[in-house]
Amino acid sequence: MTAAPIPTEDTTASAPVACSLTTEGLAEQAGRWARLAARALTAHTKTADGLRLDFRPEPGTEEELRALAAVETQCCPWATWTVRASATQLALDVRATGDGVTALHGMFTGLQQAPVPR
Repeated sequence: MTAAPIPTEDTTASAPVACSLTTEGLAEQAGRWARLAARALTAHTKTADGLRLDFRPEPGTEEELRALAAVETQCCPWATWTVRASATQLALDVRATGDGVTALHGMFTGLQQAPVPR
């Protein structure tokens, strides 16, 4: 499994726990997350320092996940967004400290997992 941390430097210690997206940008990003989840999300797990989202590695899923994580890195630099990919597994690990952990635990709660393929 390869890992591509986003961002490469640790900006989480000094950044306030807030999102810099506009209302329109936030709605667009939420829609993209919902569409990706409906297509490929298999698990949503809270961790001690954030959360983990697991996806089926279908065509286009990794590219969309990396694009979404790149936007999140810019608008929410208080967390570290890491995409891990292999031929059989695709995951997003998001980590923070302090109030950021609480914020992460509340994020993505409305996402619907993808149906199990038959």
